[in-house]
Amino acid sequence: ETSPHLPAPKNVEIYSYNFQSLLRWSPVPVENGIVLYTAEYKTGAFEEWSSMGCARTPRTQCGFPAELRQRRWTIVMRVRAWLGELASAWAYTEPFVAEGNTTLGPPRVNSVSASPESLLLSISPPFTPEPGERLQFLVSYWENTSSSAEQKLTESKTLFQIGNLKESTVYCFSIQVEFETYSGHLLEGQQSTPECHRTALS
Repeated sequence: ETSPHLPAPKNVEIYSYNFQSLLRWSPVPVENGIVLYTAEYKTGAFEEWSSMGCARTPRTQCGFPAELRQRRWTIVMRVRAWLGELASAWAYTEPFVAEGNTTLGPPRVNSVSASPESLLLSISPPFTPEPGERLQFLVSYWENTSSSAEQKLTESKTLFQIGNLKESTVYCFSIQVEFETYSGHLLEGQQSTPECHRTALS
């Protein structure tokens, strides 16, 4: 039975980073006893609610089951609290689509090799694109002086050069991913921490 005395969980949200997603919520405060939680989901295609594999758990978060790792599905989730046989009302999330609602982290810089006129960068994307998805890297770079203007280039490969540089000069760069979703929408990721390297002396 639903109890008016047991409040529904608050701050129910889906946290998603690089397509790794988690349902989480704030604990329900009670005077005594242990509150347990049950989470369910439904997709845009079906009206039925399904178990997320978190039933009567004391934890305040629940990972996505494998069948929900679809980037283009619309998903709604709900969670309720239990205290013994008392159940709270359900608390619902906003509709979630991973492709549009995930946060994309920065790429990882694996190595930088300096020559007199260029820096050769090897990087890894923050997540693995699925077949048909387009991912490119937006590179900002600048000479490490107060007056230097930032320059930009766009790369689709994970090994590329920043060219036309001066020799024996310190240059800094920062990279972010740009992800083109299935619907043609562009998602920009977080910027990597700037790194500075000196070009070689010829």
